[in-house]
Amino acid sequence: MTAALVAGLLAGYGIAMPVGAIATYLVALTARTSLKLGAFAALGVATADGLYALIATLGGSALSPLIEPITIPLKWTSVLVLLTLATRSATTAITHHRRLHSSDASATTPPSPPRAYFALLAMTILNPTTIIYFTALVLASQDATTPTHLEESAFVLAAFIASTSWQLALATSGALLGRLLTTPTARLLTALLSSTLITALALHLLLTTL
Repeated sequence: MTAALVAGLLAGYGIAMPVGAIATYLVALTARTSLKLGAFAALGVATADGLYALIATLGGSALSPLIEPITIPLKWTSVLVLLTLATRSATTAITHHRRLHSSDASATTPPSPPRAYFALLAMTILNPTTIIYFTALVLASQDATTPTHLEESAFVLAAFIASTSWQLALATSGALLGRLLTTPTARLLTALLSSTLITALALHLLLTTL
């Protein structure tokens, strides 16, 4: 139970932390409007992360009896996928930092809170990296012992809570600090921190495989 909670928290923070286009929009939206609007938008992002965690968990559980004979090769594959995602996140952040790209959404009209929620939900759902990330984590954790429904629920809930806390932190930072977190340096640091978390998860899976 505790392991499932910790794994869910790490997974949720790992996917939520990179300050990319969606996070930049979230911070900028809150900076120019209100914390209430930013909170609704943040919950939209977290809901998408939670849905993907749920889908990946249910799919992984259903596949457990089928993948048991190939557990070890599958874990190795999942480790490679996670390391690839971590590397891609870091290299993309470094590339953008070097090019000094920045986002400016100040000209757009602020949406209503419900529209902000559904807009960010849709934007995050359209990001294929999220489902690949959660699926790799869940399938890599499959072994001869099928997780209980309580452990699955704990993983999904923890992932949702982690994502929610991070997105709300971004929204709060946007309200307090304006556009500070959307600077190239801040985006680089958060992306590198996320890559470190994902790499740590991959190494943990690797150690359990050896």
